[in-house]
Amino acid sequence: MVSTKDNLQILYEDNHILIINKRAGDIVQGDKTGDVPLSEIAKQYLKEKYNKKGNVYLGVVHRLDRPTTGIVVFAKTSKVLPRLNSLFADKDKVLKKYWAVLEKNQTLKTTETLTHWLVRNPKQNKSKAFDKEVSDSKKSILQYRILQTLDRYYLVEVQLFTGRHHQIRSQLSTLQCPIKGDVKYGAKRINSDASIHLHAREIRFLHPIKKEEIHIIAPVPDLWKPFV
Repeated sequence: MVSTKDNLQILYEDNHILIINKRAGDIVQGDKTGDVPLSEIAKQYLKEKYNKKGNVYLGVVHRLDRPTTGIVVFAKTSKVLPRLNSLFADKDKVLKKYWAVLEKNQTLKTTETLTHWLVRNPKQNKSKAFDKEVSDSKKSILQYRILQTLDRYYLVEVQLFTGRHHQIRSQLSTLQCPIKGDVKYGAKRINSDASIHLHAREIRFLHPIKKEEIHIIAPVPDLWKPFV
């Protein structure tokens, strides 16, 4: 089930910022599929909620892949968008944590920092991870820790230190433990709703206008219940 203006999962809202818990299948911004993006659905929600007559402004601060769920931050004014963009460009000022369910094909360390060099292939919409720097690669760093070990899966928490295309999906696949449902990166089978078990779980940053800390934790989808 994708999001509509009537079922949006609002995690936070004030005069400047809107934070939504994205469903699998939602696209954050418009693409060549022509599907209605979450940004437009959120505009419809704001227009109706505040009975606005004209156009509603909503700026996209960051994105999540279509099959990924979790926290997405939008700017409600043109004044706050560049401030949020600047904030999110500095990884030291925004804490982002993800949860992922991994296929248990290998024994993982309890926690590990992974460093790779990622090369994006736009035609395949995929990123390949290398152990050393190669042509057109970007250094990519994340840290994971195991939250729970199950019979056939690991539940892990991931913290990003860089923000690359498909970074978590690509780097975790190098461990031979791909994300559940992520057949593009080696998972055995797709999930019933075409999602992958990757969830933008937590975010923490200083509000650029109010100068107060914003700390959001997004509930996981129902499909995750066997793993949490």
